[in-house]
Amino acid sequence: MDINPELLEKIQKDNEEFRGLYKEHTTLKKKVEAFNKMKLITPEQELENKKYQKQKLSLKDRMEKILSDYQSSIH
Repeated sequence: MDINPELLEKIQKDNEEFRGLYKEHTTLKKKVEAFNKMKLITPEQELENKKYQKQKLSLKDRMEKILSDYQSSIH
């Protein structure tokens, strides 16, 4: 998600829900990246990675909705 850094900082300061979602999204992103760097992955790890990817996408969608609503309210 490409967000203007100034807008990202402002919405994180102003919106507690967005701040929590962003933090959780960042944590999941790191977990997914760690799985993607692995040369061999077990079927269980693959399922776990897919779960993290789905959660990350869901969080991204919620953050984009909040961001869209936020931008509409300041214009």
